[in-house]
Amino acid sequence: MSDRTLPRQGRGCSNLPIRHPAGTLHRSLAAMTSPVFAPAIGIVLLTAAVWTVAVVQRVGEIRRRRIAVQSLARAHDTAATLQDARAMDNYNNLMQAPLLFLVLCFALAQAGVASPPFVAAAWAYLLLRAAHSAIQLTYNRVLHRFAAWAASSALLFGMWAAFAGVLISST
Repeated sequence: MSDRTLPRQGRGCSNLPIRHPAGTLHRSLAAMTSPVFAPAIGIVLLTAAVWTVAVVQRVGEIRRRRIAVQSLARAHDTAATLQDARAMDNYNNLMQAPLLFLVLCFALAQAGVASPPFVAAAWAYLLLRAAHSAIQLTYNRVLHRFAAWAASSALLFGMWAAFAGVLISST
């Protein structure tokens, strides 16, 4: 067995290798090239961008207002002291439901069921989360932000329901 050929494992898999542009790979490694990973990477990039904005804003305010860093040791103290926590609030939001999205993307790819409708829904989810972030980081109209959040949440739960349906129907 060459270093680029790995045995398949799991129920219903044979030890036959599959062809891939990068060489002969294990099916689970080939799944890593699934198109559903593009919007997943988009969520990671969105999270990194919001984190950057949050750090720049927070460090800037701490320096500008000469806030003792230790006075921000607890979340309650931070919320009471800092004047603009929108970016950090949004970053914290991106550590919640979008993690379910990332898990779903990996599951879709690994199961080999990342069909065009799932990929389109994943792109729509990314766009809704980006809209939510843009609203929160700029004019922060709660009803607009809520609409983006509710739509993205409904879409995510719908995607999970569809994935569960695919799994149930294939057994």
